[in-house]
Amino acid sequence: MTASPPAPTRILLVSWEYPPVVVGGLGRHVGALATHLAAQGHDVVVLTRQPTGTDAATHPTTDTVVDGVRVLRVAEDPPHLEFFRDLVAWTLAMNHALVRTATALLREWRPEVVHAHDWLVAHAAITLRELADVPLVATIHATEAGRHGGWLSQPLNQQVHSVEWWLANAADAVVTCSHAMRTEVADLFDVDPVGITVLHNGIDASAWGPSVQAMRHSLHSTPETPHRRGAHTLVTFGRLEWEKGIQDVIAALPAIRRAHPGTRLMIAGSGSHAAWLSARAREARVRRAVVMLGHVDDVSLTRLLGSASAVVLPSRYEPFGIVALEAAAAGAPLVASRAGGLGEVVLDGVTGLSFDPGDVAGCAAAVIAALDDPEASRRRAATARERLDTDFAWPTIAADTAALYRATRRRDAVPLERPKIPGGNVFGRTQGSSGPSAG
Repeated sequence: MTASPPAPTRILLVSWEYPPVVVGGLGRHVGALATHLAAQGHDVVVLTRQPTGTDAATHPTTDTVVDGVRVLRVAEDPPHLEFFRDLVAWTLAMNHALVRTATALLREWRPEVVHAHDWLVAHAAITLRELADVPLVATIHATEAGRHGGWLSQPLNQQVHSVEWWLANAADAVVTCSHAMRTEVADLFDVDPVGITVLHNGIDASAWGPSVQAMRHSLHSTPETPHRRGAHTLVTFGRLEWEKGIQDVIAALPAIRRAHPGTRLMIAGSGSHAAWLSARAREARVRRAVVMLGHVDDVSLTRLLGSASAVVLPSRYEPFGIVALEAAAAGAPLVASRAGGLGEVVLDGVTGLSFDPGDVAGCAAAVIAALDDPEASRRRAATARERLDTDFAWPTIAADTAALYRATRRRDAVPLERPKIPGGNVFGRTQGSSGPSAG
């Protein structure tokens, strides 16, 4: 007799970004998780916000169903609070707005689990767990200490860290996207690693389609393509922040160009370090070989990855690395640092080539090796793409997440003291290793 499938679960996902409001990988992650959970028959409600800088007159609270997911998108309150200038105050105001909208929701719909995504929604998620009297699952996508090279030297760093600590300790179950993040979260927040579940980020490789592969074949199948000596194109993409390590591939570019003259580096993305990275390129005397593209849309990104001789991901801190999955889906050869989750996504010599975070010489050597043997690079790229359908498939990740919901039980609330803020570097690094943003 065949066992019946698990009963559908009523799930409340709380996230500060949800498509089309996307700041980084977190928004894409929650969007995919919600739609796949709904496709598997679960009753999914997402509690999120309207775009930053709007108000209730221009962008009122909406209640819509998109791809089977009920999305409550909450309007910003009237006070003049800005994300970058008033981060903590802005976050608290957003959480108040989320709670007010969810309180009305609870009168007609009650979840069986609340799932919080990162510290920015901690206040709302913990409050709603109490109001609904259901388990709280928290996914920690990154940490403040990790983003700042291990330093919590500024008041804002300490405030964010303390909220992360509170969410991790208040949750009935904690999720991280990689084993490296599991260790980081357990050590930083004094959480028993037994209670932390690793659920990888995923990707729908079919969305990239055979057209991407056909484009790569047409671009790289003749001697006149970018794989010939002197015509290589390297691509790196993502947020332009210190922890993404783009300064390291810029520093490696002179050595790469000595081995492969004419090689260019295409940088796609935006962030606070754009001007600083341009300055690094000038100092390395490769500014003309570095093209700063700014933000690119999905179509342009697909074409960019399709044209790449190699995609270089030089992160110094990377909880997971969705960008590696996207590059693999496009069939691009991968060269990546071993930072955090990237070491679990890019397997050295199997699905790409790796180097230690911050190792400029190692980065140069790995890129040169990839360009020296394009056929081996293509074989590794093919293996990386095949792996997407097994280890990083969204239907499996969604089913594993639903299983965690069913297994999680509500614990008795325990009063929590304030966490102790480390006086030195939590990762044992020396002062200055967190780059120009260190305080």
